[in-house]
Amino acid sequence: MLRKYKAKIFVTLRPSVLDPAGTAVVSGLTQLGYSNVESCRIGKFIELTLTAPDDNAARQDLDKMCDSMLANPVIENYRFELIEVESQVGV
Repeated sequence: MLRKYKAKIFVTLRPSVLDPAGTAVVSGLTQLGYSNVESCRIGKFIELTLTAPDDNAARQDLDKMCDSMLANPVIENYRFELIEVESQVGV
């Protein structure tokens, strides 16, 4: 039987990659009077639902999805949280 999972995926730029959007946010916040903001990094949050036979298979699928489409492994890092939402899904 397959299990249903919810995945929360966080994609961020690698520390060595410049983040012009983050720099623009800091500038905008400073202009609004928030002079205490020192830095900002902009990333992506992706939430998806998938089915898999078990946690290990779901994690392997998520790694492949992130490496091939959801993140650019050359300039981005990713991490994900996996939560089982239903114990079994009929096949």
